[in-house]
Amino acid sequence: MGSVKDYFSSLGSGIASLLKGMQVTGKEFVTPKITERYPEDRDTRHVPQRFRAILELKYDKDGNHKCIACGTCERVCPNGTISLETKMVDTPAGTKKKKLENYFYDLGSCTFCSLCVTNCPTNALEFSNDFEQAVFTRAKLVKKLNYLPEKEEPAPSPEELARIAAEREAKIAAAKAKAAALKAAREAEAAGEAKAPEAPKAPEADNSENKNQ
Repeated sequence: MGSVKDYFSSLGSGIASLLKGMQVTGKEFVTPKITERYPEDRDTRHVPQRFRAILELKYDKDGNHKCIACGTCERVCPNGTISLETKMVDTPAGTKKKKLENYFYDLGSCTFCSLCVTNCPTNALEFSNDFEQAVFTRAKLVKKLNYLPEKEEPAPSPEELARIAAEREAKIAAAKAKAAALKAAREAEAAGEAKAPEAPKAPEADNSENKNQ
């Protein structure tokens, strides 16, 4: 008899608990949602400007960037996230110049410390707030930041060519004048040493009388 009473008592408690849970669930079901609905609200979602999501190379409207391939960002990165590939090119002035070839960035190992951005001498880098970077393999997190083709060195204008030629001629003339002045100084020094008279020798003391005495 007691077991039947306990059975119906536990059954009643279970039904009461179920009804209470259904009451809470029904109330929350009709309550207006206060959470953000992602990704349905992707177009209206506001992401703070200070949020760091992915490193980018700044490009202007003409497709140019300010990276000079100095390697500062690669050296200051604590995790080896950045890897630069550079090459040497000839400039119209006849000199050599280091130029960026590939800029690789591993988003998977980036700690978003922003040391690369703050230490860049030309302000060529920035962090965007594009946080949608989900991929299926880690290899896809390695991104090439210079996604546009690298442009060739612009041809100098006739005025620049004339200026470069004038500077080169001025340097050559200055070097020749310096060499001529140095040669003349050496020749004058050698001629002065050759014309210098010898110092007269002191007369020797005549000790013959003393010896005879």
